Amino acid sequence: MKAAIEAPIMKPGVPVPSAVSSFFELMKLKMVFHILITTFVGFYLGSKVEMELALLWHTLLGTGVLAIGAFALNQAIEKDYDKLMERTRARPIPTERVGRTAAVVFGGICFVTGTAYLWVWVNGLTAILGAATLVLYAAVYTPMKRMSSLNTLVGAIPGALPPLMGWTASQGTIGMGGMILAAILFFWQLPHFLALALMYKDDYRLGGFKMLSVTDPTGEACFRHIIVQTLILILVSLFPFVFRLAGPWYLAIALIGGGYFMLAAVSLSRRRTREAARALFFTSLAYLPVILLVMAWDKAIVFV
Repeated sequence: MKAAIEAPIMKPGVPVPSAVSSFFELMKLKMVFHILITTFVGFYLGSKVEMELALLWHTLLGTGVLAIGAFALNQAIEKDYDKLMERTRARPIPTERVGRTAAVVFGGICFVTGTAYLWVWVNGLTAILGAATLVLYAAVYTPMKRMSSLNTLVGAIPGALPPLMGWTASQGTIGMGGMILAAILFFWQLPHFLALALMYKDDYRLGGFKMLSVTDPTGEACFRHIIVQTLILILVSLFPFVFRLAGPWYLAIALIGGGYFMLAAVSLSRRRTREAARALFFTSLAYLPVILLVMAWDKAIVFV
């Protein structure tokens, strides 16, 4: 039975992807795209007059390479655990379409290349933040998922750094605006990933991951944290207006979006079903790009 569970699984009748397409799958380009949206917003908001398009390009390219490297290393580390979970067992490394060694080498090359690229073409501070993002994600958060339910809290740190990198790329310093953007991303991730943990709690249990939904089978702690963290997110999302980073249109959208987010969180707390967790998860996916793009559209003149 164990061998059957751990064997790489491919659906019958489905052609095996080529090596090239398997490597593209390893890169998780959709997630990289979402990361680059947050980086772009940070860069745009930090630009004092007009955006330096060449600098923006260098920032996005270096950040994207580091994100790709982080995802590759994460999957290489979790190969044996991904085999145990329905959600992940068809990934390139568990199915051995991409070797673990190849993924580690590829991730290492991305780490060195991305960091060096940002250092040379952007600035040292952004390069350091980028390197820290990859290290925290791959070397701290990834192994911690099997050690403590606090992994979600730790994992939110590297997830919060890309918009800060965009800000530091354009301004050269962290500043209040950069910290506000990082705070929004940090608190957004907590209800977002707790909803995901509830959706796939059985999978995480099979993989041996100590997500909060696994260590607290009643779900009480998850529901409580989701409500509290969503409330904090709504409060933090007002900071761009309070500190004159964005204008009144942003404030209106942040309040409406935050209210809808809270309704989904309260609905999950009351219904306690996988469908309600899914609804909150997709609400969070829609919420983030909307408020970030509106923040950029309603950018204020005063910079902090």
